[in-house]
Amino acid sequence: MKPSKTFLLTFFFLTAFGANAAFAAPQTTCPVMGGTINKELYVDYQGKRVYFCCDYCIGEFKNDPEKYLQKLTEMGQEPSSIPDEKK
Repeated sequence: MKPSKTFLLTFFFLTAFGANAAFAAPQTTCPVMGGTINKELYVDYQGKRVYFCCDYCIGEFKNDPEKYLQKLTEMGQEPSSIPDEKK
């Protein structure tokens, strides 16, 4: 493939799917207030676990989860998968 085609395909995929989606880091920041997450404070949403810095942020997230998931994406972070619970 010619270099120009490679560049165009790369550009297309990065713009179509977002550069952050390809290189997202694990979540370390609360999507509501921007503080450091507490691993004991979380909400499981659509197969993902989203962590928060305080109880207030959990309530805010539940009011508009898509808004805060978008903020995580913009920060280059992604929620983790829900861990399997051993019984």
